[in-house]
Amino acid sequence: MKVTVVGAGAVGASCAEYIAIKNFASEVVILDIKEDYAEGKAMDLMQTASLNKFDTKIVGSTNDYSKTANSDIAVITSGIPRKPGMSREELIGINAGIVKEVATKIVEQSPDVTLIVVSNPMDTLTYLAHKTINLPKNRIIGMGGALDSARFQYRLAEALDCPSSDVQGMVIGGHSDKGMVPLTSLATRNSVRVTEYLDNARLEKVSEDTKVGGATLTKMLGTSAWYAPGAAVSALVQSIACDQKKMFPCSTYLEGEYGLNDLCIGVPVILGKDGIEKIVELDLNDAEKNKLKESAEAVKKTNELLEL
Repeated sequence: MKVTVVGAGAVGASCAEYIAIKNFASEVVILDIKEDYAEGKAMDLMQTASLNKFDTKIVGSTNDYSKTANSDIAVITSGIPRKPGMSREELIGINAGIVKEVATKIVEQSPDVTLIVVSNPMDTLTYLAHKTINLPKNRIIGMGGALDSARFQYRLAEALDCPSSDVQGMVIGGHSDKGMVPLTSLATRNSVRVTEYLDNARLEKVSEDTKVGGATLTKMLGTSAWYAPGAAVSALVQSIACDQKKMFPCSTYLEGEYGLNDLCIGVPVILGKDGIEKIVELDLNDAEKNKLKESAEAVKKTNELLEL
């Protein structure tokens, strides 16, 4: 199993580290345009192998896509990160060109690859990949919902004063501060709905804190977060690489599911060796359906900024 991570910045390096530590891939290639940067990150990570007891080989490369040949999975984290006060949508002008070029070069070297898009605005750049890259739709995936759901579960555990391992919750919709739809009605603590423990006001605060989870960290750190995004990506990669068939909310191309067409947006899917093996349609309440529709309209507006 060979995994390529394009972009050796904080998110890409964190992603590569988590994949290596989980020890399910034979090789991880980190690629970056900055001279010796990916090579340095790879060397630094390889020097932890004896300490962290993993056997995954990590290779760094400066813009040499031949090193990525025959990758099973490729993760695209390339592009500029958010700065304080920026929305994800404001990144589109620069990141669209980068993602299109990177995806094209990856597929040239690995025609059977499964692509995971992390770069923002993620839903729109996943849509761009669908429209410009010659891959079946089940092998182009946007990472957003897995991260948003982790942040949702963190906030739920905080409100419930319990371990995060006790909590299950999912966020669907667009990967944006306004577009996320935390499904509070379906969230549980050990199979008991959280609505049994938390009132509407507290659940609304949990939802709002979840939506601005990325912006909150960007303000505190001065740039985008990386630990949780890296962990979220590694979870998707592992489910595909190990054919785990786990359910994650991912940005996927819809053709009628949830009443939506011709866009990529976060909905629950089953991830296995063939990438997205099934789109799961949840029985949403009316409020959730309306929020998902509003989120989809916002994503489509951002999509219109693309030069396809």
